[in-house]
Amino acid sequence: MTQFRSAKFALDQIVRHRDAAFRGVVIDVDAAYAGPAREPGPDQRDQPFYRVLAMGEEAGFLVYAAEGVLEHDPELGALTEAEQARWFTIDRDGHRAPRNQPIH
Repeated sequence: MTQFRSAKFALDQIVRHRDAAFRGVVIDVDAAYAGPAREPGPDQRDQPFYRVLAMGEEAGFLVYAAEGVLEHDPELGALTEAEQARWFTIDRDGHRAPRNQPIH
């Protein structure tokens, strides 16, 4: 039987990969692994998974990561309005999506 846990991280929270592979902002949360069933996935699918916009110097990229490999990043504060405008498109209702990704 699969048991679901509460998500540790919230939308817009800054996180980093435990191996310091990336830092980014949480843009979506799944209660459990929601990737393609036929693709090899993580062994522990019954934990929250996050879509994270990982931020690089020049560009960002989307990452789908298990809660177990993420941690709060105390070195970075919330995104400023200028940073939000750089990394996201924002519709008239305030919904955000990573640049070059549709708002759904």
